[in-house]
Amino acid sequence: MYSWTQRVRSLRHRFWLGCSERVRWSRGAFHESPALELPVRRPAEAERIAALRNRYQVRFELELCAATSLGNYEYLDVLDRSWAAAGLDRSAGGTVCDVGCANFWYAAGLQAFFQPRRLVGIDVEGHRLYRDGHTRVDYAAGYLAAYPHAEFLIGDYSDRAEPADVITAWFPFVTAQAILAWRLPLSLLAPDRLFAGVRRNLRARGVFFMVNHGPEEARIAADYCSAAGLRQVGGLAGSGLLSEHRLQPVVASCWQSRSYY
Repeated sequence: MYSWTQRVRSLRHRFWLGCSERVRWSRGAFHESPALELPVRRPAEAERIAALRNRYQVRFELELCAATSLGNYEYLDVLDRSWAAAGLDRSAGGTVCDVGCANFWYAAGLQAFFQPRRLVGIDVEGHRLYRDGHTRVDYAAGYLAAYPHAEFLIGDYSDRAEPADVITAWFPFVTAQAILAWRLPLSLLAPDRLFAGVRRNLRARGVFFMVNHGPEEARIAADYCSAAGLRQVGGLAGSGLLSEHRLQPVVASCWQSRSYY
């Protein structure tokens, strides 16, 4: 049951979503101005970023602005620590599909960690308009320009057939508060369908990687995963050095299909 204020907000978000998807405005690919150097960080943060640079042979700031570069280092850090904690094999190649990727600003981090043969980002809202007159699809085109094997798809993931070896979901919507805060209508809040789609599209021995805001949201999401036929094979609770800016601790978990055990 939703309150009347939630319903009003949802109707407003639904109206603007419909407008953006009907107009489908685009100014063409948007490319960020590279930062070249990152702003001064605390010694421990700088040391962690240096370790990630060496391990994965990346310098995001040579292609991306400072904020986007730091975000990619954060996501790469979460992946690095989560895979180590779960003891999972990080083999290169295969297909990586990211669910709810927004404008896919973190594609560089996924590319660095997984080295996939194919990288796919899917989001239900591809033409959200930004203040600079560009839209999500414009930004995604810029972020993926260096990766000919990558693509940005617009649509509801729950309805798609996108088989993948790895499926990632960074902060998927499992509560009304979260989806409304992201300016999307409540009609798109269907975590049971979302995780059923993950289970359907996950290839044999594939890994579903999920990140949530805090332990309570993680518990709700885990219940949906279990109901969909997924089994948790590893996890990571607590923000690392590069995630300490978040209001709630990062909770990451790795899942595989229960039918393979």
